Amino acid sequence: MKFRGLLALACAGALMAGCHGNRTSNAIATSNEAGTTGTAGSGISTSDKNWVSDQLADGTAEIELAKMAKDHAASAEVKQFADMMVQDHTKAGEELKQIATSYAIPTDVKIDDKHQNLMDKLSKLNGREFDHEFMEAMVNDHQDAVRDLRSRVNEQRSLGDRVTGKNPENPAAVKPEKADNRIDASLNQWAANTLPTVERHLDRAKQIEETLDKSNDNRPARGTSGTNDKAKGASKY
Repeated sequence: MKFRGLLALACAGALMAGCHGNRTSNAIATSNEAGTTGTAGSGISTSDKNWVSDQLADGTAEIELAKMAKDHAASAEVKQFADMMVQDHTKAGEELKQIATSYAIPTDVKIDDKHQNLMDKLSKLNGREFDHEFMEAMVNDHQDAVRDLRSRVNEQRSLGDRVTGKNPENPAAVKPEKADNRIDASLNQWAANTLPTVERHLDRAKQIEETLDKSNDNRPARGTSGTNDKAKGASKY
């Protein structure tokens, strides 16, 4: 009887140890899984990751186009605009790369086909012809960029209206708790900080394009029918 009692106690002890071991193993596994999820998810949605990659790619393209303008342009205003582009887009790109790195988002991006085709086209041009084509492309690109950045900032402000009942002065003031909201405060703040610079680029690009159009009687102003070309014959180029 004594032997049976000791055997029962031993079995019970082994069972309890096994249960404790399972709980410990499960806890470690759960902890490891949680850590893995936190690293991989990084608190940012796929949509935001794609947005960051697109912004980096567009910024890289603008810098490369501006560098090309410094070599191919004839107008001093165009070259000054190119210098401004390189400086401002480099600064904005470095700031966005810092954010991207904190979320483990790759910062090595490829220029898209649209901009690559534009670069190939402009590489064959020089002087005044380059100036016109380049500035027209800059107006179009910056219109798209302004629209994209405004959309991001307005999305955050809209969220702020829903959460606080008013429009926060700081676009990053309302920080969503879930990545499902597809809004990250640091990206929203970057968009808000970058928007005025891109708007300034757009305004300046329009001014330069208008100046170039006025300096060439054979090239109609933006948005006109082009009757001057028909009346005066072939282009000077």
